[in-house]
Amino acid sequence: MSKQVQRVDTLFLHEVGDDYAVVARRDGERLFHARLQTKETDAGPRPGKFRVKTANGEDPRSPDEFVEIARLADRIRVSEQTSRGGRREVRDLLDGYQLAEKAKVVRTCRYCAGNGRYSPITDERSVEADGERICQDCAIRELERELAFKGDLTGAAEDRLEELLLDVGDLDRIVGLLEGQLDPDLTKFDEVSANTDDVDPYPVSDLDLHPGVQVLLEDRFETLLPVQSLSVQNGLTDGEDQLVVSATATGKTLIGEIAGLHRALSGNGKLLFLVPLVALANQKHEDFEDEYGDLVDVSIRVGSSRIRDDGQAFDPNADVIVGTYEGIDHALRTGRDLGDVGTVVIDEVHTLQEEGRGHRLDGLITRLKHYCEQRAQARESYAGAQWIYLSATVGNPGGLAKKLRANLVEFEERPVPIERHVTFADGQEKPRITNKLVRREYDKESSKGYRGQTIVFTNSRRRCHEVARKLDYPAAAYHAGLDYGKRKQVERQFGDQDLAAVVTTAALAAGVDFPASQVVFDTLAMGIEWLTVQEFEQMLGRAGRPDYHDRGKVYMLVEPDAVYHNSMEMSEDEVAFKLLKGEMEDVVTAYDQNAAIEEVLANIVVGGSAAKRLSERMVGDVPTKHAVGKLLEYGFIDGLEPTDLGRTVTTHFLDPDEAFKMLDGVRKGLDPYRIAAEIELLGEED
Repeated sequence: MSKQVQRVDTLFLHEVGDDYAVVARRDGERLFHARLQTKETDAGPRPGKFRVKTANGEDPRSPDEFVEIARLADRIRVSEQTSRGGRREVRDLLDGYQLAEKAKVVRTCRYCAGNGRYSPITDERSVEADGERICQDCAIRELERELAFKGDLTGAAEDRLEELLLDVGDLDRIVGLLEGQLDPDLTKFDEVSANTDDVDPYPVSDLDLHPGVQVLLEDRFETLLPVQSLSVQNGLTDGEDQLVVSATATGKTLIGEIAGLHRALSGNGKLLFLVPLVALANQKHEDFEDEYGDLVDVSIRVGSSRIRDDGQAFDPNADVIVGTYEGIDHALRTGRDLGDVGTVVIDEVHTLQEEGRGHRLDGLITRLKHYCEQRAQARESYAGAQWIYLSATVGNPGGLAKKLRANLVEFEERPVPIERHVTFADGQEKPRITNKLVRREYDKESSKGYRGQTIVFTNSRRRCHEVARKLDYPAAAYHAGLDYGKRKQVERQFGDQDLAAVVTTAALAAGVDFPASQVVFDTLAMGIEWLTVQEFEQMLGRAGRPDYHDRGKVYMLVEPDAVYHNSMEMSEDEVAFKLLKGEMEDVVTAYDQNAAIEEVLANIVVGGSAAKRLSERMVGDVPTKHAVGKLLEYGFIDGLEPTDLGRTVTTHFLDPDEAFKMLDGVRKGLDPYRIAAEIELLGEED
């Protein structure tokens, strides 16, 4: 070997038990890896046994070869991790051959040395592991071993953990993330900074509104908030239609209220304030009663009205009607007279993109516009309606505004910063971690004097109760399955800060007013579907309110390799990083055959011969000709007139599969409850 080794850049020695690992390097490449055993002589320590590692084991060599190689080396490096006695022995050995001047003690990676590698390290280029510093490559290999032991993580999750490892420089802390530790310095993925758009505030005194509205606003504010100022500058009080896109808690809702109340009190038609969920309608109805009940009559029209349409809760002559999309659509489908409509506010307009619900909102908007246009043609004193569309999250605001034929008012301010955190846990650990997060947040108080409160999002009503029961601090489940009284009780308790947390499904994502400082995602699924980026942004936007909190916090509890239904193509850790890094989806209404049939049938029922024009005006692309053919085939229409069967189908918001399942059950004389159960199972069969 000595004849082949003409030059050695570095000879490295590292103590391993009673021996020394020896590595020779030249031009950055390892020449060999060996073991050196010393012996004590009268002249001091000398090479005893020298064994070179080979593919098949070890090749014994003469101890003199070690000395010869040491003489060839440009420099000799001794690992700092070698004991003091070992370092002294190496120095004495080299001194015996007049080689000590070449030697220097350096900090190296013990893991590398054990595998025959020489890796000098510094604090900046190393990672702490079990009380010592090791090189970054070895730290990554150790992390990969831990990940393999814990379960399969996707490449995105592994990449994120490796980034954290190199950034933090502590292997034990990173491994702790896999065990549910909640060090915020480690779990923090990023921070969405607070930002303020430069908008001149519009003085309330400069508004030219009905005196009742003007006085009410002047008693509450001196100037409008930025997004409200932008809306006024873009024609709000001049009757211009608007799509207003702005983050949660920036003041969007008041825009619709200003326009609607002004027009209603000025005799220009009532305000329809429409939302996607009954829970939201109930809350908004109560808010309107409390805030404006002295000025206007307020009524409510929710989805259940289509089953029990007894008129007890709904006054079509009220100045303000708060309703669900389906509640008002049902009134149109059944030919109810809504009177003169002066303002229509469509809250959460991004619902247009939701599967199963988007097409109904698309149809409602078109049919309600048709109703207002027909009424304006029939009554010269009625000028039609102003339309205000509101959303916190739209991926294509310009395109959507164009399709809705509305002015775009886009305001990108975020009132408070939001921290976004990721931690890994299995399904059994998640409630324990949620409990820690809820406790930690509730024990804090903001500079504005409010305790931290948490919204926990999960994927089922059963899970809501399961998680809420496991929290130490006061908490409650909140979902559409609770009766109205219970939901109102939870809302009041949260508003009074008597609850540390609410655990909910999608019901809260759409904007029920819970001033939470923290949002925890127990899962990244809603039901059996993964969240979209739009849904995720909508939910995390609930964290942090400018009048209550200094910042918002969002925690994603991610179970590696988890899915919640066999139809899910990705695992939860894959979805997590897709959501964190993803682009907001465009709001596009998709139509399958059943959706097209339902909306075209409703357009025929409401618009008659104008149905084709109604369908052409919708946001989504509706295959009208094909749908009409199917409606004729199914016996739902005769020409462009609905049959009794078609009218019944559209009145009850049935798609064809549901209608035929019901007809088949009736013809067979099945129990109504069994028919209803079979209709519920249609989606599961698909």
